[in-house]
Amino acid sequence: MTTALRAALRDAAASGPVRTLGAVNAIAACVAADAGFDALWVSGLEVSAAGGLPDTNVLGVRDLADVVTAIGRRCALPVVVDVDNAGGSVATAHRYAHDLIRAGAAALCLEDSGYPKCNSFSLRRAQRLADPDLVCDQLREMRRAGDGLVLIARTEALIAEAGLPAALERARLYSLAGADAVLMHSRDPSGQEALNTARAWREAVPLVTLPTAFPQLSWRDLWREGFGMCIYPNQLTRAALVAMRATAGQFAGTGTFLPSAQMPLGRVGDLMAIGEPDARACV
Repeated sequence: MTTALRAALRDAAASGPVRTLGAVNAIAACVAADAGFDALWVSGLEVSAAGGLPDTNVLGVRDLADVVTAIGRRCALPVVVDVDNAGGSVATAHRYAHDLIRAGAAALCLEDSGYPKCNSFSLRRAQRLADPDLVCDQLREMRRAGDGLVLIARTEALIAEAGLPAALERARLYSLAGADAVLMHSRDPSGQEALNTARAWREAVPLVTLPTAFPQLSWRDLWREGFGMCIYPNQLTRAALVAMRATAGQFAGTGTFLPSAQMPLGRVGDLMAIGEPDARACV
């Protein structure tokens, strides 16, 4: 999986970006694979929310590894794991890399948020940045933990309002420290800030984007501007949340889970087939 992902990143300029969809469990992973996505993203936010936890460095490496293991049982797509700031130290970064490689991860994405992190879209407090020398040391240690591992370095400089020059410099340092790709995260809803990063990037290391804030830009738009990977981190969980609320709401009003055009339900057999591919059910 690592070799295939590395090759896809290398060839993205000619063949298209690596389209990566968030999968918090094997069900979501199978949906992503059936829809033709190229890779999966294990999101810190999704895994935290699924466990009823805040997205503030509360997750441990075993929480993430368990999701990677579950996905690997049923899906052959390469898995990219969001490790946030990998616990905020060099020693914890080594453990994240070591344990997640053993679980089956093809790539890890390390961000330069200060410990403890906050979500990039948090309204409660501003994002703080870690010392770039620490992040570079973490990347080197993660590389030592697994030579073949694909490393994505993510800078939160634009989220922290440090400006484009600072984001570019951090991304450059991280690429020199061994990152295979870099992500300069942006929450500008116009998408212009993200496009500016692609137009200003002069290094050979490919660019990654998380177009959560600017969904109006298609993967083709982003690819034409130079992005080699597009990550859609939590869209399936957000869609499932809306559908679950609507379905529960219909039951509250009618007293039945009878499927309808407004409330479609998959067959029981579809659910069983995730764990038992040859399973059959009558409803």
